[in-house]
Amino acid sequence: MLGTPKRDRLTERRELTQREILDAAWAVAREKGLAQITLREVADRVGMRAPSLYSHFDSKNAIYDAMFGQAWSEALAVFDEARRHAPADVRSAVRFMAHTFFDFAVSDLPRHQLMNVRMVPDFEPSPQSYAPAIAVLDIARQVFARHGITAEEDLDLYTALVGGLVDAQHANDPGGNRWGRLIDRAADMFVDNLDLPTEGTPTQPTKE
Repeated sequence: MLGTPKRDRLTERRELTQREILDAAWAVAREKGLAQITLREVADRVGMRAPSLYSHFDSKNAIYDAMFGQAWSEALAVFDEARRHAPADVRSAVRFMAHTFFDFAVSDLPRHQLMNVRMVPDFEPSPQSYAPAIAVLDIARQVFARHGITAEEDLDLYTALVGGLVDAQHANDPGGNRWGRLIDRAADMFVDNLDLPTEGTPTQPTKE
C-alpha cells in the first residue's frame, strides 16, 4: 500500500533480543541477587553463547546500565501519573507522594537496590539512563513547590525519611507492612517540622 512505512525488522529483532536479555538479567537478580549476574548465565537463559551478548551489550555494566534506565523509566511513569492525582492540601500531598515512592520501592527489592543502593561497586549509570531518575525528582519538586516546599535540604530530608522506611521494610519485614504503616506519621512529622499550613490552596499546577 502506498504511503505505508516499511518495517525495520532488523531493528525490531534486535530490540526484542535486548528486552529478552534484560528480562533474563532481572530474573537472575531476583533469584540470586544483583551482584550474582553473570554474562554466562544471562546468555544461557536466552539461548545464546556468552560472547554473542557483546553484539547487544558491550559489557556486564552496560546491562546494568540498561536495567537502571529501565527501572527509573518505570518509576517515571508511576510518578507522572501520581503528579496528576496529588491532593490539593500539603499534608495529604506529602503523604500521597511518600506512599507512591514506598509502594514502588518495596514491590521489587533488586530493582530498588539498583536504583537507590550502590550494590554494584564499579557501576555508574550513563547520563541517558540517569535522566529518568532526575525527571522523577523533578516531579517531586514540582508537587512540593505547589505548597512552598522548595529548599533542597527539605527535599533531602523527605527523601532520607521515606528511603529509610523503605530500607527498614526490605530488611526487617519483606512482604509485610510494618514500616509502611508509619508513612503517614513520618509525612506528618515532616510537614510539622516545616511549620507549614495543613490546609491551603496550591499554586498553579505545573504544565504537563
